[in-house]
Amino acid sequence: MNFELYIKLTFALFLGLLIGIDRQLKHKRLDINTTMVICVASCLITVISIESVTKFAVLGLTNRDPMRLAAQIVSGVGFLGAGIILRRNNDVISGLTSAAMIWAASGLGIAVGAGFYLEALYVAGLLLLAVNVLPHAIKRLGPVKLSQRDVSVKIVMEANYKLTDLIKTIEGKEQTGIEHNQKVMDIRHLKIKDLDSSFQQVELILAAPEKQFTSEIYYFIKRIDHVVSVEVEHL
Repeated sequence: MNFELYIKLTFALFLGLLIGIDRQLKHKRLDINTTMVICVASCLITVISIESVTKFAVLGLTNRDPMRLAAQIVSGVGFLGAGIILRRNNDVISGLTSAAMIWAASGLGIAVGAGFYLEALYVAGLLLLAVNVLPHAIKRLGPVKLSQRDVSVKIVMEANYKLTDLIKTIEGKEQTGIEHNQKVMDIRHLKIKDLDSSFQQVELILAAPEKQFTSEIYYFIKRIDHVVSVEVEHL
């Protein structure tokens, strides 16, 4: 009985569990089951690919690549990653990190299957550090724009010539009777269209500070003159 094989599969299961727990805690579209299956299956295929060379090759007659099957894992698992990536109605793409973690889980399984235990464990630690610790540190220590998040806003307002004033007020470039919350919001995308002769619709993508509540943005815009309704969505 090959006990090393069972050790490899169990260790791959553990690393897949770590990746899955991280995604699950963040309520992403990638659960624990998926990452464990990917990691264990990748490990098994890698072991089979390596061991089959020794078992079935005939010296001097057979030319086999011990990592041939493992090479196909990297491309094949891309189909699973593509299924995680979503494109919403507002053209926002989500799920890229989870798709990358699927690909990484397969890589960990390959590494364990090839016998690189410490290397796989170290990379798993780096992955968790990369998605949980470093982004927050960079946002805290880096430029302000790194700590901003995108917010989609749809505004219906009375038809008038005050659209420029509305934009200036949102960006804080115009002093009004409304108390501004001192948190800078940048307009990244702007679309204006007429609903009818009485109303206009303004669609915005705002770059707002992460610490600013979405409700604050809603009430701030709601109090602006000539605004009839506001719809705010955190992207």
